[in-house]
Amino acid sequence: MKLYDTGVYLQNGQDIIPENQENLPVAKEEAAKNTIAYSILKAHNKSDNMEKLQIKFDKLTSHDITFVGIIQTARASGLEKFPVPYVLTNCHNSLCAVGGTINEDDHMFGLTCAKKYGGVYVPPHQAVIHQFAREMLAGGGKMILGSDSHTRYGALGTMAMGEGGPELVKQLLCQTYDINMPGVVAIYLKGTPRPGVGPQDVALAIIGEVFANGYVKNKVMEFVGPGVANLSADFRIGIDVMTTETTCLSSIWQTDEKIEEFYAIHGRPEDYKELKPGSVAYYDGCVEIDLGEIKPMIAMPFHPSNTYTIDELKANLDDILADVEKRAQVSLDGKIPFTLRDKVVDGQLYVEQGIIAGCAGGGFENICAAADILKGKNIGHDAFTLSVYPASTPIYMELAKNGVLAELIGTGAVVKTAFCGPCFGAGDTPANNAFSIRHTTRNFPNREGSKIQNGQISSVALMDARSIAATAANKGFLTSAEEFEGSYSEHKYYFDKSIYENRVFDSKGVADPSVEIQFGPNIKDWPEMAALADNLILKVVSEIHDPVTTTDELIPSGETSSYRSNPLGLAEFTLSRKDPAYVGRAKEIQAAQKAIQAGQCPAEAVPELKPVMETIHKSYPDVDKTNLGVGSTIFAVKPGDGSAREQAASCQKVLGGWANVANEYATKRYRSNLINWGMLPFLIPAGDLPFRNGDYLFFPGIRKAVEEKADVIKGYTVDGDSLKEFDVTLGELTDDEREIILKGCLINYNRK
Repeated sequence: MKLYDTGVYLQNGQDIIPENQENLPVAKEEAAKNTIAYSILKAHNKSDNMEKLQIKFDKLTSHDITFVGIIQTARASGLEKFPVPYVLTNCHNSLCAVGGTINEDDHMFGLTCAKKYGGVYVPPHQAVIHQFAREMLAGGGKMILGSDSHTRYGALGTMAMGEGGPELVKQLLCQTYDINMPGVVAIYLKGTPRPGVGPQDVALAIIGEVFANGYVKNKVMEFVGPGVANLSADFRIGIDVMTTETTCLSSIWQTDEKIEEFYAIHGRPEDYKELKPGSVAYYDGCVEIDLGEIKPMIAMPFHPSNTYTIDELKANLDDILADVEKRAQVSLDGKIPFTLRDKVVDGQLYVEQGIIAGCAGGGFENICAAADILKGKNIGHDAFTLSVYPASTPIYMELAKNGVLAELIGTGAVVKTAFCGPCFGAGDTPANNAFSIRHTTRNFPNREGSKIQNGQISSVALMDARSIAATAANKGFLTSAEEFEGSYSEHKYYFDKSIYENRVFDSKGVADPSVEIQFGPNIKDWPEMAALADNLILKVVSEIHDPVTTTDELIPSGETSSYRSNPLGLAEFTLSRKDPAYVGRAKEIQAAQKAIQAGQCPAEAVPELKPVMETIHKSYPDVDKTNLGVGSTIFAVKPGDGSAREQAASCQKVLGGWANVANEYATKRYRSNLINWGMLPFLIPAGDLPFRNGDYLFFPGIRKAVEEKADVIKGYTVDGDSLKEFDVTLGELTDDEREIILKGCLINYNRK
C-alpha cells in the first residue's frame, strides 16, 4: 500500500501521474472537476458556488435510536410532512427493554409518524438500516443522508453521508447541508484478492494506514483503478461501509456491469448509472493498493486502526499482546486490570466468541463463505460460541432456500435475525475477561456491552467472516482463512422482496395529517434551552487527555439505548464509563443557569460562584444576572471519533453544557452536533493547558465575538483573585451556524 505525498492525476482511469512531475496533462483546477465526487456534489448543490456547497439530499434514513429525537426536533420546528423519502428502520432498539415496552413504544411512534408525515417504516428484525438502503434506496449518482455514521453506499454509485440528527432535521425543514467543497482522495485498486481474503481484510488494511495520520479526514474517498472490476458487488460494499472508520466524509466508487447486475437482481435496473472519472481527473491524494498483497487482518482492541496481519500477530503474540495491554491502560484509565496474555494456550490465542453481523459482516457472500469454511466441522463444546446475523430478511430467506442456513446451524452456530445490537453492545455481550472476534464495524472500549464501572471488561478484535469461520472450525483458536484448503461454492443470490411488500409500511410519499402520533411514557420533548448570553462563565467538569475520545465514551451505547427518546433520562449516562463524576458536577453548576432564568442571582444557587463573581467584577463590574450565562464545559484532546449520534453533544447541552474545548475535533459530524445544539466548539493549541478540571473560565463579550466573527476569542481562567488570559478559536462557521449558536440550538433557530 502506497500513500502519495502529493496530489495526483488519474489518466483514463488507469495511470497515476503525481502532480510534481513535469508536462502535466491538464490544469489542476479543471481536472479536479472530472472526479465522480465532483459531478455528484455539483448536481446536488443549491448554491452558485462550488467551494461553498449547499446540498439537498435525495433520501434520508434513520434507525430507532435516532429517529424519535429527530422527528421530535423537527416537530418543535414546524414539521408538516417529509419533503423527501425518509426511511425509519428498527434495527438498533429491536430488543424490548426488560420488564417494559420502552423500545416498542419508539417503534409505534415511528410507524405513526411514517403515516402522518409520509415516510417508510421498516419493522424490527426485517433489515439493518444500511442493507435496506442498499437493497431499496440506493441509486447511481444519488445522495443519501443518514443519522448513522456508517451511512455509506458508494459502492453502488450513491454518495452517502452519516451525520447527527440535526442535519437530517434541516433536510426535513427544506434547509441545506452546508460544507466547503471537500478534498477527494483516489483509492486506486489493482490486482485481485487472494483466496481467504475478504472485504474486512482490505478495509482494515486501509484504516490501519490512514486513520492516525488523517490522510482522508473529512475528504471523499473515490475508489478507482483496474482492481475494482475484480471485486464483486458484495465485496465492494463490505469495504465501503468501513470507510467511516477512516474519518472520511463520504465515499464513491466507479461502477460497472457488476453493479448493474446488483440493481437488476434487486428489481431496480433503472437505478443503475455508470460512473467513472473523466479522461484526466485530479485528486488531492492517492492510496494505491495491490489487492493481491493484502493478507487476512485483525484489528486488536481498542480501535479499528490497531491493525496487524493475523500471521504477524501469531508470530509476535507476546509482544503484540503486551502492546495491547499498554493501550488498554490509556483507554481504560487504569481502572481495572486487563490482559489478553492469559488467552495464550500452547502458543495459540484462544477466543471465546465469534460474531458475523450487521452492515459490515451480514452480507450474503460473507455468510456463504463462512459456511464453506465450516462445512463438515463444528465449533466444539467449550467456551467458544458463534453467532451469525444476516443483514436482512431477504438474505436470510435465500440462505434458507440454498441450504446454507442449515449447514451453519449444524456446526453449532446460532443464526439470528437482522439486528445491529452486537455492534454496539445490545446483544451477545461477552463474559467478563472474554475475547471476541467480530466482523462488525467497531471495537471501542466497552462498546460490546461490558461495564467498566462494574469492574467488568471484555474486548473485541475485528476480523473478516472468513477468518472468523476458520477460527470457529479450529474450536476457537485464532486461525487465518488462508489456512482453509477447500473450495468456495460461490452461491448465486436471488433477491425476494415479497417480505418487504408484506411487512414494510410505505406511504409512497403521501402524508396523512389525520393520524395521531402514538407516544410512550419514555418519549419526552426537548427541554427549553436558553440563547447565548453576552458573557459566559464555564466550569470545567471533565478533563480527558486520551489521544482520541469516542462518542461511545461521551455517551455509551448498549443499555442506554432504551433512553434515546428521553433527553433527560439519557443525559444521566453522559460520560458514565469515562468520567462517572461528570453528571453530578454538571448538574451542580447548571443550578446557577436555572437561577438566572428564574431571575435570581446565580451565586445564591451555587455558593462557590461568589468568589468567582467577585474576581470577575474587579475587571468587569457590569457583569450580572441580566447579561450572564453559566454552564459547564469539558476538555478533550480530540473528541468525537465514531458514531454520528447527536446525543454525544445534546446530553451535555441538556446538563447545562455550553462548550467543548479541544485541540482538534475527530470528525466533522461531532463538531456539527455541538453547533446544532448551541454549543461552542472551542479550539485551543496543543501543549500546556491553561486550566484544569474544576476551574472556572470566563468569556466576556462572547455573544459579540460570535456575532462579529472574531478570529480569536479572549478567555480567562479565574485563579483566586485574578484572571489569567488565554485564547480560543471557533474555526470556520457559516452564518447559519453562528445564528444557531446565538439562539441556543437548532430548535430555537427554527422555531416559528
